[in-house]
Formats: sequence, C-alpha cells, structure tokens
Amino acid sequence: MFVALIALCEPAAAHPAPFSHVDVELHEGHVEGTLSVHTIDVAHELDIDEPSTLFDVGVLSAQHAEIKSFITRRFSLSDGEGNALPLEFGDISPSPSDDALLIAFRAEETSPATLRVDAHLFPYDPAHQTFVNIYEDGDLRQQFLFDADSEAQTHYAGTAAGVMAVFATFVPSGAHHVLIGPDHVLFVIGLILLGGSLRRLAVIVTAFTLGHSVTLALAATGTFAPPSWLIEPLIALSIVVVGADNLLRKEDQRDLRPLFALVFGLVHGFGFAYVLREFGLPDGNLAWSLLAFNIGVEIGQLAIVIPAVLALAWLRTRAPIVAKRIVIGGSLAVMLAGAYWFVDRVLNLGSG
Repeated sequence: MFVALIALCEPAAAHPAPFSHVDVELHEGHVEGTLSVHTIDVAHELDIDEPSTLFDVGVLSAQHAEIKSFITRRFSLSDGEGNALPLEFGDISPSPSDDALLIAFRAEETSPATLRVDAHLFPYDPAHQTFVNIYEDGDLRQQFLFDADSEAQTHYAGTAAGVMAVFATFVPSGAHHVLIGPDHVLFVIGLILLGGSLRRLAVIVTAFTLGHSVTLALAATGTFAPPSWLIEPLIALSIVVVGADNLLRKEDQRDLRPLFALVFGLVHGFGFAYVLREFGLPDGNLAWSLLAFNIGVEIGQLAIVIPAVLALAWLRTRAPIVAKRIVIGGSLAVMLAGAYWFVDRVLNLGSG
C-alpha cells in the first residue's frame, strides 16, 4: 500500500527560491545593470500556467513588452534629488539553469553621486526578497535587501561628489536629532547651568563629544552595541545625576561635570547610534557618514550651548539673584524630567 501511494503521488511544484537579484554598475557617464528574476514569478504576473514556456524564444518574444512594463513600475533608480534615472530595458534572455530570466537595463549620460534604489518586484508573494548589488569600477560597494516592507535605499558613490552628498545628508541628520531629542537637550543644559570659565565649559563639551563619539562608532559599526532597553533608562538616569549634582554641590567642592560629561557621553553615544542605524549607514562611505553625523551632533550641541551660556553670563552680571534662581529651578526641572523618563522607560521595559 505504501509503494502504491508513492506511485500515485505527483511531484509538488514549488518555488525554487522566492528571490530576485539585481546588479547595478556605476560608470563614468552611465549606469547599467541586470535583473535576474525567476520564471515562476514572471509567469504569475503574466498569468501563464507553465513557467518553463518562457524559455521558448517565441513565447518570450511575445511577452517582452509586458515583462518590461511591470518591471518598470516596480524597479526604479533615482538621484539624490528624487529625479528618476531614465532606465532603458533592453534584451531579456533566458537562463534555464537558474530557472530565471535576465533583463538588461541602462541609463545614459548620468553619474549620480547619490543613487536611490527602490525594488519591490513581485508584491504578490509576501516572502519574496530582492537582493541588490551595487558596483563601482568593477568593485562591489554596497548591498541592499528588499522585502515586502522595505523602503527605498540610498547608495553614496565613492567620488568627491558622493562624499559631499554624505555630508549633505548626515550633518543635518545629526543636528536635527540633538535638537529634537529632549533627553539629550536637557543633559547638555544641565551640564552648563552652573556656568564657569570658557575653558571649563570647553572641557565639559569636549568630554561629552569624546564620550559619545567613541560609542557612536562602536555601535554604528556593529562592534559593540548594548540593547536599547538598557541604554534608554541610563540616558534618563544621567539627566537625574547632572541635575542633582547642580543642586547639591557646594562651591568649594570639586567640579565633576567633565567626568559626568565623559562617562554619560558614552551612554548617549549608544542612543545616537540607534538613530543612525535606523537612518541607514552607507557601507562604502561608513567613515565619512560617521564623521558627518558627529559634526551634525556638535552643531546641534553648540546651537544649545552658545545661546544658553551667553544668556546665563549676561544674567549673572546684571541680575545675579535671578540667575541663581534660574540655575536652581532649571536643575530641579532637569532632575524631575530625567526621573520621569527613567521610571517611564523602566515600567515600559517591565510591561514589554
């Protein structure tokens, strides 16, 4: 009976692999490449029952226009300003050994410093993935993986224009993150509320910069990255410590703010890295993107520090009592905000 059942069973037709591959080659003056797509996926789009018929030259020739039509709608390249590259899809050749079709494409008279790729070739299959390889001068520079939920990805060319595009993207990103992040803003304000000489304030800001630069590089490159459930409460706790130090420290006691800035800067650097990794790091310009993001963070910090220091210095000379009250009230507000965030993040961790 077992042998009879085996004999009656028909072989199941299965998708060999729900993958597509795209090779994009950047050259001086033009872009070219090849898409490799499975015949099973193409046959589904064309409502063809037998995928292997696409290896027939006559059948493939008859479907040529329809294949290029849906590929054009689902695969696109654009420059840094969002202008679509004028892709021309050429020959479609069968590759029976891979159960695939190879589709050549080319865009003339273009060498974008920033290349944005969007590839969602077969949305009917939620498990489908598209691998994209980007080459410059024959060398593999970047790899992307697109699934059903992926957004468009950006490649920065390894040219001077590409480096400039990296800075144009990551410097504003770093500054923006500091300015919209209330925890980072309050930490920096807490550090400078007590004032001090320009040299003392420069040491504090430099210590914070050194701290977050080290851990930003470690985490963003994947060398070492603690989980966010640990780092986020520690960032909140750092704000509490700085505010409490402002309220409790006596005039004759040692100024611990440079130490706090360095130690807690290490913690805040991991927080910056989470944002940077979500934003997406270009493998071919990793060092430049880290440098640009750090410069943006420093610009954001200075946008907070300089006006605050000048305002407090002016108040101390014109209205010292008001300045002292601002320091006390500001430190209390910093400490309470940090305590609230700490409790909230710990409770959310427990509920999660």
